[in-house]
Amino acid sequence: MARVRLAEVSKTYRRGTAPVFALRELSLDIAEGELLAVVGPSGCGKTTLLRTVAGLERPDSGRVSFGERDVTELPPERRAAGYVFQRPALYPHLSIYDNIAFGLRARRTERSKIDSRVRAAAARMRVDEGLLEQRPREISGGQQQRVALARALAIDPDIFLLDEPLSGLDAQLRAELRVELARIHNAIGSTTLFVTHDQSEALSLGERVAVVNDGRIEQLGTPRELYDAPVNTFVAGFIGTPPMALLNGSIGDGRFVAEGGGLAFASGAQALGAAIAGLRAEDVVLDPTGGVRGVVRVVEDIGSDCYVYVGGPFGALVARLRPDETPPHAGESVNLRLAAARAHFFDGAGLRR
Repeated sequence: MARVRLAEVSKTYRRGTAPVFALRELSLDIAEGELLAVVGPSGCGKTTLLRTVAGLERPDSGRVSFGERDVTELPPERRAAGYVFQRPALYPHLSIYDNIAFGLRARRTERSKIDSRVRAAAARMRVDEGLLEQRPREISGGQQQRVALARALAIDPDIFLLDEPLSGLDAQLRAELRVELARIHNAIGSTTLFVTHDQSEALSLGERVAVVNDGRIEQLGTPRELYDAPVNTFVAGFIGTPPMALLNGSIGDGRFVAEGGGLAFASGAQALGAAIAGLRAEDVVLDPTGGVRGVVRVVEDIGSDCYVYVGGPFGALVARLRPDETPPHAGESVNLRLAAARAHFFDGAGLRR
């Protein structure tokens, strides 16, 4: 295991004559044995960050360290990093056993140790002994991803790097392997950097989560910190399912008033002027006596929860129904009650007040 540090790392690509900034003076400190998740939209720099740690990309500026060792100039094979790609990337002509053993042989591991480490890694990832002599085409996609994870584990890496390894799987397999990854991390305590575009995966797996946008870290914290105290409207709108509803307006005389009207509530001791109010679905309730009136646009019933999307002159809100509530119909007028004390406020630039 190793502590991993990135200090003001920048990376630029070229698209024609125009520069594309993948990382912008990004600094990050991953504690020894920590599982840190990196989440953000497509093109935000997540994979470039991971590849820079692995040595597959060299930064234009900044330093990368494993423990006390500066590895910025070291090639990938000398970094002791186990990398798992979005696709399993198995060698089709090799058996499952030889695929898992590939990294060990490339590192010239003693032959006497290879067999025990291959079988131990396969067992950890619950790859059955009976599959070891088969070829990748003879096993399922979920089993192939388990083999890819076992191959990375077999080399006993200082850091485990996972680049959206679950995104190509169906929902049931994603849930199954997410549990497996958590179990493996709890068992071996490896320093792990997990990249995903799925904020549910990031929040469920990461001890801390880095939200990345446009090559920068917008916020780094525990899942609860990101959900309860987003530092800006980007994080507020990205973290949470459904995302936080954001309403433009202004604050004056201790009240927030929506820009289009139809909604006002106490704002507490907030600075005067332009503001954005944020409300989670659990803080919006259907109530015939509520002071906010709107029209139901969409009802999203997913079994465990039911969300009602309501529009009005104020913008759009989402209400989460109680299990015993009957959902309204699209086009129906409804009244809403807001938990104003739980509202989040941001300034005109989108920064938390």
